[in-house]
Amino acid sequence: MFRKLLIANRGEIACRVIRTARRMGIATVAVYSDADLDAPHARLADEAHHIGPSVARESYLNIERIVAAARAAGADAIHPGYGFLAENEDFARACAGAGIVFVGPTPEAIRAMGDKSAAKTLMQQVGVPLVPGYHGENQDAGLLAAEAARIGYPVLIKASAGGGGKGMRIVGKAEEFAAALASCRREAASAFGDDRVLIERYLDRPRHIEVQVFGDTQGNVISLFERDCSVQRRHQKVLEEAPAPGMTEARRREMGDAAVSAARAIHYTGAGTVEFIAESETDRTGALSGRFYFMEMNTRLQVEHPVTEMITGLDLVEWQLRIAAGEPLPLGSKQLAIRGHALEVRVYAEDPERDFLPSTGRVLHLSFPLGKEAVRVDSGIAEGGEVTPHYDPMLAKLITWGENRDAALDLMAKSLAATRIAGVTTNVAFLGRAVASHAFRAAELDTGLIERNRAELFPAPVAAPDEVLAAAVLAELLAEQDAAQARARASGDPYSPWHTSDGWRLNEDSQHTWVFDEGGRAHALTVHFRGDGWLLRTAHGERSLDGERISAWELRVLLDGHAFNVHVAREDRNLGIFHAGALWRLVRHDDVHEVESDAHAGSLAAPMPGKVVAVLVEPGARVEKGAPLVILEAMKMEHTIVAPSAGTVKEVCFTSGEQVSEGVDLIVFDAA
Repeated sequence: MFRKLLIANRGEIACRVIRTARRMGIATVAVYSDADLDAPHARLADEAHHIGPSVARESYLNIERIVAAARAAGADAIHPGYGFLAENEDFARACAGAGIVFVGPTPEAIRAMGDKSAAKTLMQQVGVPLVPGYHGENQDAGLLAAEAARIGYPVLIKASAGGGGKGMRIVGKAEEFAAALASCRREAASAFGDDRVLIERYLDRPRHIEVQVFGDTQGNVISLFERDCSVQRRHQKVLEEAPAPGMTEARRREMGDAAVSAARAIHYTGAGTVEFIAESETDRTGALSGRFYFMEMNTRLQVEHPVTEMITGLDLVEWQLRIAAGEPLPLGSKQLAIRGHALEVRVYAEDPERDFLPSTGRVLHLSFPLGKEAVRVDSGIAEGGEVTPHYDPMLAKLITWGENRDAALDLMAKSLAATRIAGVTTNVAFLGRAVASHAFRAAELDTGLIERNRAELFPAPVAAPDEVLAAAVLAELLAEQDAAQARARASGDPYSPWHTSDGWRLNEDSQHTWVFDEGGRAHALTVHFRGDGWLLRTAHGERSLDGERISAWELRVLLDGHAFNVHVAREDRNLGIFHAGALWRLVRHDDVHEVESDAHAGSLAAPMPGKVVAVLVEPGARVEKGAPLVILEAMKMEHTIVAPSAGTVKEVCFTSGEQVSEGVDLIVFDAA
């Protein structure tokens, strides 16, 4: 077995690999960029080596620097995790050239499946079913448009060298093809350094089902069952589960055999995933009955591998390390069995209400539901850590297990309600709605589930209830008390009445008024100080208020005699209040005019730091609502800034290629 392992990755997967290696007695080496100096993975490993600037291409994608770090540390193996260089054949070759074992398949296997077009040709040769499409080398735009017309709309454009939803677009009609192709090529070139694409028929309401495979150096290849990853946004997975609902033993065997055939065709070693797209038709018993087609093979460990571990009781990273060390597969297919059901959700720093736009900033508060064997959290961020625009915004994976699907779902709902993250916008509340949605509970799964159920998953926002506003006021009052007590301790006269925090005012009524901004909705609240607490005036009338601090984050609120606990993350004027399983974001102001001035009408600001990749309008242009204005690239994805209404472009503030900060004006816009 290996003596020392370098993990060529970051975040939760680096932490996850380190834990298994440590259990196996293997010393671990982390690598980190400027942005990750204090990241959990860098602190968790036995040693850590700096590999460059925050920009991924100069650090985590820099083969020479990573191999040099492995040599300097004396590592005899490198685990690539997933993403970054995990499916890079040049990296695998560089490891071999340096005498270091690459924990993954051979460079030849990576190359065979890395080119999506070539892989489909190979799969056709070994009898694995394919979706009708164009997988050729000729990348002329006119030819690609003609092929799309031949296949028939809607079609799916996909990056040949890609994965993870990057460089992928659904095109519904011929007039949209050229713009979608250009966008795919830009995104693919940025993410993978290769702008080639393939085109496939877009299947209506398909299921996304993948099969975990493992191969060893002795020529053995087995399937470790399937996962359903149908619930997606922007072609990226949101919820995953194992086993796939509606899967019969006959269909499981059929898909498993096809996946093993795919792996055998390239003499595969290590962990891999063969992804299929399946027609969602079911028979009278609810069992899957539609056809399935090969999509691609990921020659690495998948983000969603924990659900397979939960239903098999296996550690797939341990299997990877043993196979890379030359050992045979630990178990044969006849020794494997499915136990129970597992579900995984991906917790992202993103705003589902704004088309899942990534969020950056400091994580002020972070707590997960720990302590239960059936709940697992794989996280790569700590409280106080920064979510930067340089890397994927996934914060953690929350995994639950149950004796059956309903039990796993119920536990997931409770776990999401107990998850508290403040400081950055997250998808936690959205995930809670998705898990509880009628379609997901009924296993009515397909890749369009989110869009098809928008009314349920994206309900109209409601105003913060008085309980939340009372908690905000109490947090401010207690903060004022803390500050007053600190001043008193530092004062030469600790008994001065000017240090009191009971609301006393000379010749004035003992009251205070705050305004809390909730996404543009202003809540004016007045507090009258009483000897036994406070009188709170809200839009709904007068309420008696009292309470105390239980811990740094938790408050006990007493509102009209009703007691309840809330968690409050407070920084400067910003408050994140967790109440009844929901997070409410408020900004404190001194008067309502501050809220109105913050609207900043007349401009379109950058929603995050990034690079302007295309400006689609000129000053003076008249546009309709929803017209694309600017394309911004951030966190390895393109984001289109559109006109909020019909109007005129007064000024374009940046040109293509420029870097922009969050909040700066991209377009000055005059609404008509």
